[in-house]
Amino acid sequence: MLDSIRHFFERNGFGVFTRLADRLGMRASNVRLYFIYVTFFTVGLSFGFYLTFAFLLKLKDMIYTKRSSVFDL
Repeated sequence: MLDSIRHFFERNGFGVFTRLADRLGMRASNVRLYFIYVTFFTVGLSFGFYLTFAFLLKLKDMIYTKRSSVFDL
């Protein structure tokens, strides 16, 4: 049961921490661990930041898509 929930979130996740870790040159697991610690200290406030970043990244992906040719418009 828990494995199926974990796999669902891994497949359908936003990729916020993966992108942030790539940009910072760190491992994604370390960034996720720091986020968990910060969430405990800020009593869940950072979860709102996570959802905001996920929304902005999704919006950026929708706007800036790579097109292979001029005729893909």
